[in-house]
Order: sequence, then C-alpha cells, then structure tokens
Amino acid sequence: MTKQYLELAQKIRDEGVEKSDRTGTGTKSIFGYQMRFDLQKGFPLLTTKKTAFGLIKSELLWFLKGDTNIRYLLENNNHIWDEWAFERYIKSSDYTGPDMSDFGRRVLEDEDFKIAYQEQMALFREKVLTDDAFSAQYGELGNIYGSQWRHWKTSQGETIDQIKDVIQMIKTQPDSRRLIVSAWNPEDVPHMALPPCHTLFQFFVADGKLSCQLYQRSADVFLGVPFNIASYALLTHLIANETGLEVGDFVHTFGDAHLYLNHMDQINEQLSRETYELPELVLKAPEKSIFDMEKDDIIVKGYKSHPRIKAPIAV
Repeated sequence: MTKQYLELAQKIRDEGVEKSDRTGTGTKSIFGYQMRFDLQKGFPLLTTKKTAFGLIKSELLWFLKGDTNIRYLLENNNHIWDEWAFERYIKSSDYTGPDMSDFGRRVLEDEDFKIAYQEQMALFREKVLTDDAFSAQYGELGNIYGSQWRHWKTSQGETIDQIKDVIQMIKTQPDSRRLIVSAWNPEDVPHMALPPCHTLFQFFVADGKLSCQLYQRSADVFLGVPFNIASYALLTHLIANETGLEVGDFVHTFGDAHLYLNHMDQINEQLSRETYELPELVLKAPEKSIFDMEKDDIIVKGYKSHPRIKAPIAV
C-alpha cells in the first residue's frame, strides 16, 4: 500500500500542474488516477508516517451512525472536523471574540494569533461538549456523509438508509451492479460545511470476496488520502463481516488528486523514508452487527511506522 501511495505522491510532485483553489493555498494537481489494494495482503495503513488509526475508526463509526454533529467526535478525542464547524461559528453573528478570519493561514504565520486561535477553539469545543443548544447549532455540519449514507431525503419526504439497503442487496443480490452508496446530493451540497470529497462507492462480489471501489472527486494527498484509504478498507472489512464474505480489493479512483503547495517539504520527507510491512486488521467481536461496533472492537496488530509529519490543514 505504502509503495502505491508514494508513487501517487511522487507523480503529483513531479508532474502535477499548479492550480489555484478554494482555500487560497494553491496546489499541484493531476486528474484521473487509480490505486488497487489487495486486502488479503494486509491492512493498508501508511507506514512512512504514523497514521492515527483511532481517528479513522471513530470517524467511520460516526458516519455509520448517521451522525453529522462533531460532539461524538470530540467525546472520542477526534478533531478531524473541528475547523469546519469552527469556521461556521466564527462567521455567525453569535461570535463576539477576536477576529479569526483566514485562521488556516494566520495560525502558521503569527504566534500571537496562534495563541488566540487555540484559546477560541478550546472554548468552542467545550461549548459543543457541554451546551446542548450551542452544539445543535454550531456542532452541526449539515447533511454530510453520515446523513447521506443513512438518511438520504427523497422528494417524497421519505428517507433512504443506503448502508442498510446495500448490505441487504449484497446478501440477496450479490451479482447486482447497483451495489452503490452515494454521498453527493446536489440539493444539499450548498448547505454542507464541506461537500463530500469521497462521493460514491460501489461493491463487487466474486469468489466469496467483497471488493469496494471509491470515487473521490478531490483528494488532499498528504493529509487526507492515507485516512481515506484506511477508512474505506475498514468499511470493506466491516461490510464483508456483516455479509459473511471475505475481503477482496479496495480500489481507489481519483478525480483531482493534489498536493498543497505548503506540503511540499513534508511530502519530500515522506518520500525519503523506507516502507514497512502492513499490519493486520482484527475484529475482536465479529459476531456484532456493523451498527453495534465500537472503537475497542476494532484493532490493528503489528503496525510499525515512521514518526508523524505535521502539516497545516487547508480550510
């Protein structure tokens, strides 16, 4: 897995075209790329930098619960989505603190601003955790992944549980070419804190194995993609367990795959590192339904990696 990921990163670094982007950071990008991972050969958790599997687990379980509020993530010490919720709050009329505009850039350039930002973010997190009304308004990210996966709203006012439906189809119609879950709902996109980057995934059953292909419209290759690979590999394991199948391949297909221009030193450091053997995924309670799984039911064994490499997130 690590080798395939590094090949993608090197291709973008060496051949990507420079583009402007929504965040104002700038990227080097390529369009159209695919990687394939045989999940029988190990769990694809990046080894050239430490990747926090605990965050991957709690985020995926959050999606599977149909949750779209960051309170659950904060309760599990997961801060992946904090910046997007915080950005909504500081743009509201309820926010009366110091100017936090363009915090993604300013926190890197101004030490005094960084301290003020950390203070405001800490206050924000505490209010989301302790104030139900505040959490309902500002911890909420809109109808992002969990909502679309589990509560897709139809024009008739009904809801579709895509995850339950696809599990049932895998069990009863494994040869179907409609084993698809979509997170891209054009009506809801304008109201989401961040429109889905991983937009659609499809399952395929053959020889008693379950494979999954993800289409990702936009991919932050240094920060996001290692999480995306591990998250959808984990999802494939969980759905395979639920349907009585072995795991097959995870196929990762990209639209715009990019490196942010302020991640170039970090990717060069990563490309200089040797790779290690992949770990093994273990479901400690395989008899549990996918909807009852908890973080402690999912572990990786034998994970060896190089240290983390820090990089700023573009919001």
